[in-house]
Amino acid sequence: MSVERVHVAGVGMHPWGKWGENFVTYGVAAARAALADAGIDWSDVGFVAGADTMRNGYPGYVAGATFAQALGWTGIPVTSAYGACASGAMALEAARQRILSGMCDVALVVGADTTPKGFLKPNAGERTDDPDWLRFHLLGATNPTYFALYARRRMELFGATTEDFTAVKVKNAAHGLSNPNARYRKEVTAADVDASPLVASPLRLLDICATSDGGAAVVLTSREYAERKLTNRRGVDVAAVSTVTPTFPNTIIEMPEFSTDSAAGIPAPDLTFKQAIGHAAYEQAGVSPEDVGVAEVYDLSTALELDWYEDLGFCEVGGAEKLLRDGETTLGGRLPVNPSGGLACFGEAVPAQALAQVCEITWQLRGEAGDRQAIAADGAPPKVGITANQGLFGHGSSVLLTR
Repeated sequence: MSVERVHVAGVGMHPWGKWGENFVTYGVAAARAALADAGIDWSDVGFVAGADTMRNGYPGYVAGATFAQALGWTGIPVTSAYGACASGAMALEAARQRILSGMCDVALVVGADTTPKGFLKPNAGERTDDPDWLRFHLLGATNPTYFALYARRRMELFGATTEDFTAVKVKNAAHGLSNPNARYRKEVTAADVDASPLVASPLRLLDICATSDGGAAVVLTSREYAERKLTNRRGVDVAAVSTVTPTFPNTIIEMPEFSTDSAAGIPAPDLTFKQAIGHAAYEQAGVSPEDVGVAEVYDLSTALELDWYEDLGFCEVGGAEKLLRDGETTLGGRLPVNPSGGLACFGEAVPAQALAQVCEITWQLRGEAGDRQAIAADGAPPKVGITANQGLFGHGSSVLLTR
């Protein structure tokens, strides 16, 4: 099921950190950077899709209109998308669909956040059908606890060690050293990880991502518009956007060995929820995991990055540790993962993060990533890159880019 591709004309970011500004400031800076990168005037944009932030009041709930106002109202249509960590990809999909439908040639996608200190939690209100709300409020399983349960699961099922988790942090910190948009640009050693406080066994403070302020933006155009109008066209396209939900009876997210009583006798789906995220993107783009040359995945914890290696088909289930130990996912390896530094170096600016991943993959495919550039076997930049993340209420997303 291959679909028509749209062009990534421009990308831009506001650096991550704790800046103490309104989220709109970060989004506007990222949007202007993306427009400048594309060589497109704001007045030529025909649609704005904003990724919502729930922590910043009413303007954050209507991010599309908020960013359109801040950039200068031109009467164009807008939309806003909320999917927690998947918000940016959902907004990107709305813009892509607008272009593919022929309703506009140029669309701007923006996400930005100003986050509180400490870990994030589901918003107030009774959401008793939300698995994330339930595990947080009824079980007391905050995000670090949740991440630790995943880590323990890897250790029990596949023999992962705390040294493996540490190696992910050391790798990503090294990748992010030269990234001007990263919040943490400091070498991290195994001893540093071991010396950091234990948060939720087996994960230490440096195994878990922080929360951050930041913004990211992407300008999409039709391929016809790019060929006709853009003098600096650099050949990166969106080949697929996947936004999926779990398949019954796997109603407990990512724990396929459990199911509800009502599911008795119903066969489990062929793919787990997170496996389905990447599978849908590959099917839509007409490529396979073997074609991927670089990836940006949501490393909420070091252990979760290893899960993504398997979920995206980079290795067999249980093979992530070997892939890591062999250096395959490090810059210089066959398939660098999180060359940006990932959340280890950025922290979470939730509605911006999926778009930040797209920015990084775009720079990688263009060959513009500097000291963190991934190189394919032929000595050129990769031709295919993929992103992946997971949002609250059991949904996730992936964006697959090609050149």
